[in-house]
Amino acid sequence: MIAPSLEMGISFHAAGALLSANCYAPQKYVKRWGWEIFWMVQAAWCWLLWPIVGAVVTIPELSQVLAEAPKDRMLASFLMGVAYGVGGTAFNLSIRYIGFSLTYSIAVGLSSVLGTLVPPLVRGQIGGLLGRPGAEWVFGGVAAGAAGIAICGLAGRMKERDLEAGAGGRGEFSLITGLLLSLLAGVLSAVYGFALEAAAPIADIAERHGAGIWKGNVSYLFANTGAFLTAFLYSLWLARRNRSLPQLAGVEEGGGRTLRRNYLFALCTGTLWYGQFFFYNLGHVRLGAQYAFSSWAIHMILLVLFSNALAVMVGEWGMCRKATRGAALAGLAVLCAAVVMLTYGNKLGG
Repeated sequence: MIAPSLEMGISFHAAGALLSANCYAPQKYVKRWGWEIFWMVQAAWCWLLWPIVGAVVTIPELSQVLAEAPKDRMLASFLMGVAYGVGGTAFNLSIRYIGFSLTYSIAVGLSSVLGTLVPPLVRGQIGGLLGRPGAEWVFGGVAAGAAGIAICGLAGRMKERDLEAGAGGRGEFSLITGLLLSLLAGVLSAVYGFALEAAAPIADIAERHGAGIWKGNVSYLFANTGAFLTAFLYSLWLARRNRSLPQLAGVEEGGGRTLRRNYLFALCTGTLWYGQFFFYNLGHVRLGAQYAFSSWAIHMILLVLFSNALAVMVGEWGMCRKATRGAALAGLAVLCAAVVMLTYGNKLGG
């Protein structure tokens, strides 16, 4: 059995959220590559290569675990990963149109609520959970997290208006396109949590074979490869349409140096993305069984906290009005309160 540790669980979730909040930053430095080429290469790392490496390194007797794993759970996790791949692609596209903060607020807000509450609802466990010690703090924290994310989203909308007014230039901002993409990303991103739920029996088999706290890494072999299939097929279709496939072997300006840098930045993006769920698994198993479902909310709320901090660092809020920055700070304060509530509720439940 894995000994619960609330402090370690929250710390690992925070580490994963920090990596996730920064995972798309390297994309800004990619030169002379079409978006589809970058997306194809980084997807190969985060959704195919790293999950395989992680499972091989951390799961003892991996071949035996896979032989014992229920095939229907493998397939269910894979297919949900395919759906998540659509959401992940929409998420990245949304950032181009409405920026880090608003995309994270809408997409992650939806994902946080749906990914946290739908699994226990489907299993008919909500009634039983409400009667446990600390339940009011856990569910209150989920609600506060959704409110904080909504406030951050309002601040992002205010920022978008500031940019329209000429405070910092409109750039690629397109509210309607970005909102539609972020809504799609939010709904389908929650499916990733369901994919991990579907693979939970396989993780239990890995634990019996000695995987211990690393047992969740076997789940990524199915959920992540499903996401890779979606991303690869969409990127390949775009690359053929745009005739950009030759960019994989060379670029017109900058030569080999630019090409090597592009591959390096794609590797960084893929590694940061995979790293978030590498630490998510470590945090999840440390929270214990009482309120394990709240892992998703904790992770997502911390992600929005860190992503908005990143937005400040890269200058997204620099030219905004004082009222806009005040709204952003208010949203961050509510998110901090949500994390405290979730932590305290888990402590009471533990």
